[in-house]
Amino acid sequence: MSSKILSAATIGLVSELIEIEADTVSAGLHQFNIVGLPDAAVKEARDRVGAAIRNSKFRPPHQCGRVTINLAPADLKKEGPIYDLPIALGFLLATKQIKFDYKNKMFLGELSLDGKVRPVKGILPMAILARDRGIKELYVPSENAAEASIIQEIEVYPVDNLIALVLHLTGQEKIVSVKPLDLDTFFADEAYSTDMALIKGQEHAKRALEIAAAGGHNVILNGPPGSGKTLLAKTMASILPKLSLNEALEVTKIFSVAGQLPRQTALITKRQFRSPHHSASAVSLVGGGTYPRPGEISLAHRGILFLDEFPEFARSVLENLRQPLEDGLITVSRAQGTLEFPARFTLVAAMNPCPCGNATDPEKVCTCSPASVIKYQRKISGPILDRIDLHVEVPRIKFEKLAGDSLQETSENIRARVEKARTIQKERFKNSPAITNSEMGNEEIKKFCGLDETCTTLLKNVVSKYYLSARGYYRIIKVARTIADLAGSLEIKPTHIAEAIQYRFKTE
Repeated sequence: MSSKILSAATIGLVSELIEIEADTVSAGLHQFNIVGLPDAAVKEARDRVGAAIRNSKFRPPHQCGRVTINLAPADLKKEGPIYDLPIALGFLLATKQIKFDYKNKMFLGELSLDGKVRPVKGILPMAILARDRGIKELYVPSENAAEASIIQEIEVYPVDNLIALVLHLTGQEKIVSVKPLDLDTFFADEAYSTDMALIKGQEHAKRALEIAAAGGHNVILNGPPGSGKTLLAKTMASILPKLSLNEALEVTKIFSVAGQLPRQTALITKRQFRSPHHSASAVSLVGGGTYPRPGEISLAHRGILFLDEFPEFARSVLENLRQPLEDGLITVSRAQGTLEFPARFTLVAAMNPCPCGNATDPEKVCTCSPASVIKYQRKISGPILDRIDLHVEVPRIKFEKLAGDSLQETSENIRARVEKARTIQKERFKNSPAITNSEMGNEEIKKFCGLDETCTTLLKNVVSKYYLSARGYYRIIKVARTIADLAGSLEIKPTHIAEAIQYRFKTE
């Protein structure tokens, strides 16, 4: 007899429906075969499922002759232990040990040897698939139930063990479905460990970070050691606007697929601050592997990617940032296929002006030779620097400001201005896939960034003097548009263009 159970596989960030077909033949020697392009973890399900069925007091596979499990479609690579639970149910149905209506039901979960159901990764995209395919009931490990219940239109049942699930499916002891989450309660005010009010001085850098937060622009902080670059970068997270529901779902989906969604966390509502070490490999930064997984740039989606000691990263690693900095996504190509992961992050890079760090410090003497300074700065290629909108000098803080008691503006006040500017952009791009000014294409720039004669002349002089690339020209306009939004101006004025220009060439 054969049976068919529904499950799912995640390819990149998108899930596909998988049919688990079980067939048994009592004649002949015992065999337990799993076909349908399974990886090692799926093949090992034979032992996990067999032990779980035996310890749950059912007749195990080795007493049932030949057993064949087919994972369809057969040309789609299957990986991970997520199919243990549906394989076990398919076997029990095929051997007539249980009977239930399996239509419009999807099953996900790993089995332990004693029949308990363990959590798995990638539940959220699979729950979205169930909703889109009209599947009414989703059975997941209890620890994954809160994550799945984000999707309102399906019934989510938490499963603790195989016996409890069988009793529920056969109508003996019902499992209570999880109530859909009240998403409004997730978006409460977030507490941050740092605040702009705690940073003495550096008003110029704070202004640059406000512009970067308002428009989603990339920024590089250049200054001597101890000037506060790292603290400024960490504090920038406190002035970013709250995630919208759609953005929160995007970020949560990435963390779920990567297996990094914290336990007892159903929805990520805080913008991420990712700070990989400069020894990070290209795969860890951009994603990849035998079965590609999201990297740091995708985990920083809609948040901040902070690269401290920017020139110390391997040049080959930094060059991988070209595509995501431009397009907001990363394409990972392997022999098995090509996957795309979202990577719309705000890059905040920090560097010293030279190996000893004192080249721009008026109080200390630089001990580096001109050749070593040039070599150090050339570790960052021109195309990467061209993709960074704001180049900010962070000088050493003088004693008077360090010891002073003058009140600094709080992150809350700055965030209010940033959110106001983001609201303007939301209305501006309501019929566009863009969300922030940094995402504008040439068509949007032409439509929303009209320049008067004075602005055009100013830009013409800059392009002629600095031999600016087309990318650099448009990025100045995008930054000027954000500065105008912060000022509440419908039009880009010469003062906005002038401020954008000074950030563009601060470190050059």
